[in-house]
Amino acid sequence: MRCLGIEGTAHTFGAGVVDSSGQVLSNVLDMHRSAEDLGIHPREAANHHAEVGGQVLRQALDDAKLRAGDIDLVAVSIGPGLGPCLRTASIAARAFARSVGAPLVGVNHCIAHVEIGRVATPARDPVLLYVSGGNTQVIAFTEQRYRVFGETLDMGIGNMLDKFAREQGIGFPGGPIIEQLAAKGQRVLEMPNSVKGMDVAFSGRGLQRAPARHGAAHVRGARRQGLLADQEAVRGQRRHDRLDRPAHARARPGPGRPRPGAAAAAHR
Repeated sequence: MRCLGIEGTAHTFGAGVVDSSGQVLSNVLDMHRSAEDLGIHPREAANHHAEVGGQVLRQALDDAKLRAGDIDLVAVSIGPGLGPCLRTASIAARAFARSVGAPLVGVNHCIAHVEIGRVATPARDPVLLYVSGGNTQVIAFTEQRYRVFGETLDMGIGNMLDKFAREQGIGFPGGPIIEQLAAKGQRVLEMPNSVKGMDVAFSGRGLQRAPARHGAAHVRGARRQGLLADQEAVRGQRRHDRLDRPAHARARPGPGRPRPGAAAAAHR
């Protein structure tokens, strides 16, 4: 079985092909950037997806060395995500599936992130650290459901890094640039590491506001690198702390598990 997955939950339109063994045959992405690099405008991102969608799909098939008629199943991310972007991706997926006579499967975006770990590694029943722009959660599968054992109380790590990067004029998306700068840091500045039970927080009086105490609006050179290095260290320690807690401490219900092949294909 060959599954074409289409992703369009936020700033990136992606398409990839995966077979029933979990092998990724292609993975093509095209990311929308706003003129000011200030983040994501849902309608602008959706227009971008409509413009590049056809070319991305063609490239995904070409890279997989397949024709449209070779696709047996089409999977598309149906949420969570930005409404206009989700609609554009769904229209593209529905049109493609109908044109080749293939079944169409909707995939939960979060579960796709989680399930790709099971498909791409030997892990059969892992405890998963799910970190993306809008989500930071510790998740495990038990009693036929995914359960959340700990999560952010306000914003995800990715959004926290993007917000800090925007305030510092680093650009969007900020995460990769921050990691590069942090690796060059020589001085580590003290920052808060607040933990609330099984959960974490990245705004309010916590990590997000801390740069202001170090003159973040004027951070440059080594001072900026030290601040970024400590942000990286703190967020890494928080994730470690969550995984170090006993699994029975708390679990909240989450969505059920989909077909791994479809979920992996829809993962960007």
